[in-house]
Formats: sequence, C-alpha cells, structure tokens
Amino acid sequence: MLCKRAAFVSASEERLEKLIIRRISATDKGKKEIDTQIWDLFGEKLAIMFTDLSGFSRNTAKFGIIHFLQTIYESERILTPLIESHNGILIKTEGDSMLVIFKNPNNALECAISMQNTVRKYNRGRTAEEQVLLCIGLGYGDVLKIGDSDIFGYEVNLASKLGEDTAKAYEILASENFINNIVRKRIRTEALDEKIFSGIGKGFRIIY
Repeated sequence: MLCKRAAFVSASEERLEKLIIRRISATDKGKKEIDTQIWDLFGEKLAIMFTDLSGFSRNTAKFGIIHFLQTIYESERILTPLIESHNGILIKTEGDSMLVIFKNPNNALECAISMQNTVRKYNRGRTAEEQVLLCIGLGYGDVLKIGDSDIFGYEVNLASKLGEDTAKAYEILASENFINNIVRKRIRTEALDEKIFSGIGKGFRIIY
C-alpha cells in the first residue's frame, strides 16, 4: 500500500511539473488550454482547515524543544481521531500546524467545533504551559489537489491566513465562501475587521 501511494503522488507531481514547463513557453491560447487540463486533472471543490497552536513559539523558547515535541504529540493524539470521525483527511503537518481537507464543509465545521470543545475539556486543571490552545481557520472552494501531498488555491490561502495568522486560542474563523456553503442551523457569526482581509474578501468568527 505504501509503495502504491508513493507512486501515485509521484505520478501526480510529475504530470503537473510537465504541464507547468509546457506552460512557460506557451502562447496565451496555449496557456488557457493547459490551465483547463490542469484543472481537469487536479481540480476539486473542498473545505480546507488550517490549525495552529496559540503561543507555541513563545512557549518553545521558554520551555525547550522537548516541550515542543510533547505539545505537538498531544495535540495530534487528541485531534486526529476527531478528523477521522468527521470524514476529514490530514494532508500534512508542519511544526504545530495541520492542513486538513473535507469534501463537505458541514463536516469541517462540526469537526472544528468538536476540536475546540475537546481541547477546552483537555485543558481543564492543566498548567498554562501544558495546555493545547487551538486556533482554526476554514475555507471552501475550488482547489488543485496534487495526490495526497498538497493543495493549492485561493481558499487555501484564506484558511491559512485565518488559522495561522489571525485566530486566537479557541477561535474558529472562516472565509465568506465557507460561511455561504454550510447548512448548519442557527449558526452565529461575527464579521472580522475588514482591514484583515483588505482587498481579498471577508472573514468571520464562528460563535459556537
């Protein structure tokens, strides 16, 4: 299975690289044709989740690399089962961040709420340095998914900005397109300061 997976990802990346190389020297018409082919091969409509741990760099500097590894381990241990139970796929981890995709944005929202409720319960009675303080950003839209190794797209960038740069501990922030595509009843939201998304859209805080 591992060999098959590696071959699949490699084949996807190789195919994309060949198309990008062709695109470099193509005419405007040729570029459009190649773009259509790339979207046909790799395009999907997905919900994207980026997670981050609040105050992580500060605590790492204060408590050291072993504390860093322990916090990452604990966060993945308690959060990964929730991703799986809500039909999400963990694409990759980078330091204290996780990139997760969902076919259904409603599953992504329910997962995010479950994650925050779970870490809040986990943190009860723990010292500040032992707590997992989770930040979550959500997006939804057309993306290029390259095998199981990476995804690219406008909503990917928004979810990353929300989860890794903007959200505070226990917050769930979402793009406007994500909010417009969920069907959860009685969801409450607050618009974020427009300066955060100046020129690129709107963002919302989900009240859960």
